[in-house]
Amino acid sequence: MSESTTPAVVERADAERRYEILVDGQRAGLTAYRDAGVQRVFFHTEIDEAFAGQGLARHLVRQALADVRASGMRIVPVCPYVAKFLKRHDEFADITDPVTPEVLRWLKPQLG
Repeated sequence: MSESTTPAVVERADAERRYEILVDGQRAGLTAYRDAGVQRVFFHTEIDEAFAGQGLARHLVRQALADVRASGMRIVPVCPYVAKFLKRHDEFADITDPVTPEVLRWLKPQLG
């Protein structure tokens, strides 16, 4: 996987409850969440096929998790990609909570 040479910008889209990564102003991917009190529960991450292989998912998730830290919240990695990222990047371990059956039960109706 190579790093992107195109500038990418990560923005939090509060109304859609997700972080988006933009390349040249075009949405290239997203990581979606729901908030449960002080926990930000990440449940889905995707990068558009046209932007695959550029390291955008890693950049997106790193910036999203940094924003969670800055906001004083905690991370719950239901999304497999976010969970994999956290296993490789322990700098967020201090603000990561485990995925529990209670969290999964809470999340299901949140997603409709």
